[in-house]
Amino acid sequence: MSDEVATEDDRLLLARAQDGDMSAFEALVEAHQDKVYGLALRMTRSEADAAEITQDTFLSAYQHLKDFRGDAAFGSWVHRIAANHALMRLRHRRVAQAAEAELQGPEFTARGTLADYPLQDWSRDAEEKALDAELGHAIRQAADRLPEGYREVFLLKDVDGLSYEQIAEVTGDSIPAIKSRLHRARLALREAIDAFYNRDSRGL
Repeated sequence: MSDEVATEDDRLLLARAQDGDMSAFEALVEAHQDKVYGLALRMTRSEADAAEITQDTFLSAYQHLKDFRGDAAFGSWVHRIAANHALMRLRHRRVAQAAEAELQGPEFTARGTLADYPLQDWSRDAEEKALDAELGHAIRQAADRLPEGYREVFLLKDVDGLSYEQIAEVTGDSIPAIKSRLHRARLALREAIDAFYNRDSRGL
């Protein structure tokens, strides 16, 4: 099914759901719950939290169904709701831990560049070699080591495709701050790719 057909189906189901047709809303849930769960899982890295966030997301969507005017696609709307719930869950988790513990990650200078930026140009090798499962694992590990704020914007922008405006709406941060964190996150991932190919070239 094309995105255009899926979006049109969502519009028809949404109109019926807003008129009180519960089966139409259940069809919308069925169509979008996997993507919502996937986003929540990537952000929280907890299956239990992701399941609860998915339930909370569609409960919130149902409660505010009549307020939704269709300015965006239904899928984008519930995506933003899910991201909001995931961010709230992460913030509550930090409060419960009694301190905001910053995850171990790459060190940045005051100007926002990597303290130990790789000198070798990895981009040509990266274009010439296929990203295999081992490289994907290295990138995921690097993403997991990012400070939480950097990981959030990386997931929302580069993995889930939200716009800067949507991320700003979700996080409450300014677009310049989001762009800055995303830039730093990408630099860290470049370092992970560089390390992978350096190791690969040495036959390790």
